[in-house]
Amino acid sequence: MSANRKVIITCAVTGAVHTPTMSPALPITPQEIADQSVAACEAGAAVIHLHARDPKDGRPTPDTQTFMQFLPRIKERCDAVINITTGGSTRMRLEDRLAAPLEAKPELCSLNLGSMNFVFSQMASKYDSWKYPWEKDYVIGSEDVIFRNTYRDIETILVELGQKHGTRFEFECYDVGHLYTLAHFVERKLAKPPLFVQLIFGIRGGIGATPDDLLHMKNTADRLFGKDYYFSVLAAGRHQIPLAAMGAIMGGNVRVGLEDSLYIGKGRLAASNAEQVAKMRAVLESLSLEIATPAEVREMLQLKGPDKVGF
Repeated sequence: MSANRKVIITCAVTGAVHTPTMSPALPITPQEIADQSVAACEAGAAVIHLHARDPKDGRPTPDTQTFMQFLPRIKERCDAVINITTGGSTRMRLEDRLAAPLEAKPELCSLNLGSMNFVFSQMASKYDSWKYPWEKDYVIGSEDVIFRNTYRDIETILVELGQKHGTRFEFECYDVGHLYTLAHFVERKLAKPPLFVQLIFGIRGGIGATPDDLLHMKNTADRLFGKDYYFSVLAAGRHQIPLAAMGAIMGGNVRVGLEDSLYIGKGRLAASNAEQVAKMRAVLESLSLEIATPAEVREMLQLKGPDKVGF
């Protein structure tokens, strides 16, 4: 399965790392999140990965009502596969992170395969002033926070969302050990093929973002999962497009979006998520690779369908 020639483009539209000060394009309100999600789908993204923000000041929020202000809007306006985070942010408890997914019962959710340092404090030095009071402490404080996902947390998510609601998962692997953790849950039959494995590079606390790192992760995944998985490449910041392109050449899928990088080129902020999707699509098509549609993604990943979600 890792050698599929229809490439899935995932777009992660807002995330929980970047703050409003860092880019005027970062979507904050439910309307902005919905509009940018639909535009990303129209540009070629078959999967939309979603976090929520407090519309008053842009801070990450697990609030179910906020999610429900944009999930139905996106579903009504495009046919993208909606993928809701179970990671939330480094500051959220598991029960908070699961609140919206359990109510929304989406086709797909992200699932981090381990607890880790997840540091982005280095970004604070770029800004002399901040739009909202919470931002600076949030960014700097990332160097003293553990992003928790224990084995028990992972099992809870697999059972409560997967077994009880038919949600499937984008398994987020920030380092080689996370692949072995996923293999453990496959062995226990809690994680079931076809697996959709997001290989993540360039996060401080995880594996680096070099071609050698990608090769090592891919070779390890091949050994552990054989033909029972699709892989995708997420590379942070300036590595976003080149490493994803390398992954696509190797038979994988790609993820872009303002969650992972605020830029469209060296020193140039992206105007929107759709701009990044369009650039990634152009790169892929220049390599004679075809772009997967949402319907094709649902077939590839054996998703339950948009008629069986809770929104």
